[in-house]
Amino acid sequence: MEHIVIIGNGIAGVTLARHIRKKSDTKITIVSAEHEFFFSRTALMYVFMGHMKFEHTQPYETDFWKKNNINLVQGLVTAVNTANKAVHLENNSTIDFDKLVLATGSKPNKYGWPGQDLKGVTGLYHKHDLEALEKWAPTTKRAVIVGGGLIGIELAEMLRSRDIAVTFLVRETSFWNGVLPSGESQMINRHILEHHIDLRLETNLVEITSDENGHVKSILTDKGETIECEIVGLTAGVSPNIDFLKDSGIELGRGIKVNRFLETNIKDIYAIGDCAEQHEAIDQRRPIEAVWYTGRMMGEALAQTLTGTPTQYKPGHWFNSAKFLDIEYQTSGWVWAETKENEEHFYWEHTLGKKAIRLVFDKNDRTFLGINTFGIRMRHEFFDAVLTKRKSVDYVVANLKTANFDPELYISYNQAIQQQFNSEFAAIKI
Repeated sequence: MEHIVIIGNGIAGVTLARHIRKKSDTKITIVSAEHEFFFSRTALMYVFMGHMKFEHTQPYETDFWKKNNINLVQGLVTAVNTANKAVHLENNSTIDFDKLVLATGSKPNKYGWPGQDLKGVTGLYHKHDLEALEKWAPTTKRAVIVGGGLIGIELAEMLRSRDIAVTFLVRETSFWNGVLPSGESQMINRHILEHHIDLRLETNLVEITSDENGHVKSILTDKGETIECEIVGLTAGVSPNIDFLKDSGIELGRGIKVNRFLETNIKDIYAIGDCAEQHEAIDQRRPIEAVWYTGRMMGEALAQTLTGTPTQYKPGHWFNSAKFLDIEYQTSGWVWAETKENEEHFYWEHTLGKKAIRLVFDKNDRTFLGINTFGIRMRHEFFDAVLTKRKSVDYVVANLKTANFDPELYISYNQAIQQQFNSEFAAIKI
């Protein structure tokens, strides 16, 4: 019987295993160096904040794997022998495979800061990061978070929930302004400060200093300031977890190079999820996408290929969602931080500064290109259909109430959005 080995039990690897099992009785082994059972990484913050227990982050009962005849092996893979089709583990054991799927995810970026491996320094990605934070939090007066992205803001919210003072170092001139246009970025700056988080823009970490026990004592910034702290959160992005493949013969870039069928350059070896890098980007997407839903979609597509129906990975229109403290964020289509030559941007912000909408459209034919919403929950299906049908921005503005998830709550500012849009961009017939 053919043996499919999957390295990694995140959303990509587990989705793949589940969908293979739906169509095939082939032997499946999942190898994981972290937790034995699949759990939701995005829920780690809610465990720390007391909203759920860790076992609630596991969507499947522990007997699910046995019932579905999926073997689980806990261990760290140290090498892949592509010629002999074998995976080598840290405990000197090997696992033979017929087909191998690399779903090893990401690891937090470290940029060689002095002191980055001290006790008290952590990311927010693995279960052991959560365990470390639980251990250190009771004696922590201040934490410093380095890196202004989505994980950084989550970690800030977690620590503030325990009344720990937080200093947030962001190297950019405004929070996440490589992704968010100026209006939204400035709104989130204000929101962070309102939550009593010490936001330091255009500030970089230089060094982490130690106490006599090898634990964090303070950090030094490039402004020459020393900030005393007991926890340092490194949230300056993630990189594909591929170091163990350097001598494997598998083609690597920043990630593991794959084609549209998620195949590597070596026959019978594939890569999915955060660690996979498309040779050529799909549409305007990045070649590497460290996003939960794209990992799931890759797993679903590859499962079809591995059970006899070759299927390309086609992720469709870009969308994403996140939370900035208590402001929900959604995006569909393409909204760039800087306006492109062919684009017009419409931006509306509520007077209270907690809700905003940005619409992007083609200045030549008014085709709708993308939307950002903050504090307003929209229906993804609506925008997915509008982008597919290449509807006009005028159609979108006229139907925003239909698109809204809470239409009754939306009435109060629907009119204000439409009036401002019509005053800036005279409406045409739909």
